[in-house]
Amino acid sequence: MNKVLYKPFSIAFSVAGGVAAGIVFKQVWRRLSGEDEAPAATSREYGWGEVLAAAALQGAIFAVVKAAIDRGGAAGVRRLTGEWPDD
Repeated sequence: MNKVLYKPFSIAFSVAGGVAAGIVFKQVWRRLSGEDEAPAATSREYGWGEVLAAAALQGAIFAVVKAAIDRGGAAGVRRLTGEWPDD
């Protein structure tokens, strides 16, 4: 039953985490590159290295934020119910 109750919260937190990760990525990219926007994969002005570095950084940030949110949500469910959501 905990899985059923946990799922809507998990989805909502994941969406919020995606927004937060996007904000974090923009700030990190701005500090690293001095530019407001990361290069798009199809931008003619950037080379392969810049485009792939931006994509790798963005992916890493999103993965860390997602893992933190998923783990925090599961720990919160355990604190409230005494059971881990996947059990």
